[in-house]
Amino acid sequence: MTREPRDAPQFYLTAPSVCPYLPDRQERKVFTHLIGGRAVALNDQLTLSGFRRSQTIAYRPACERCRACVSVRVKVAEFRPSRNFRRVLEHNGDLSGTVGRAEPTSEQYSLFRRYLDARHGEGGMADMTVLDYSMMVEDSHVESRLVEYRVMNGETQGNGGQPLVAACLTDLLADGLSMVYSFYAPDEQQRSLGTYMILDHIERARRLGLPHVYLGYWVEGSQKMAYKSRFLPQERLGMNGWERVE
Repeated sequence: MTREPRDAPQFYLTAPSVCPYLPDRQERKVFTHLIGGRAVALNDQLTLSGFRRSQTIAYRPACERCRACVSVRVKVAEFRPSRNFRRVLEHNGDLSGTVGRAEPTSEQYSLFRRYLDARHGEGGMADMTVLDYSMMVEDSHVESRLVEYRVMNGETQGNGGQPLVAACLTDLLADGLSMVYSFYAPDEQQRSLGTYMILDHIERARRLGLPHVYLGYWVEGSQKMAYKSRFLPQERLGMNGWERVE
């Protein structure tokens, strides 16, 4: 008789709930806990299998009649920015990104709250309090960082610092960077800050010698997820493993 190690992950299945991406569908997720000394290695392994992290939970869709959610990762070494992407980089040349520990601040939460109210006012995160935000950022047993983006030639704030316009909670994996959650100033639409943060993470991964940037799930037919298909070449996780898309 075989015996599983005591620290082997246990997987659970959620009850059906309304799908946040496609109308008239329901979603279920399989999940496990990322805690203890094995959390870092387990997060690496599960990310390769299409899981995403939220605090100390790793999850992936497990819907009975739908396979629309597809894990996407950018091929860093081969990525070349298009003309449009180069314009985004140029337009944000006055931004500086600083990598820090995954520690929440009131300034971050203020920006996060503005972003949610403007972009996701009716979503599942709409009611997140400052405590909820703090848990999202710091409740982690893996290698997490928070990248803050500030306007370097802008007017200083009351505390003497440069204004925060975007931030991204990022996991450092053995084979790449995983963009867990990003948010930005909703009144800076002309900057395309969401696109800029992905481009910046691709360059950061390149400098670190990491082959991938994980973008989470691309959902065919979901307008809010369509932007992920623009970052090419990329790989999408299918029935035969990671498959290249030009």
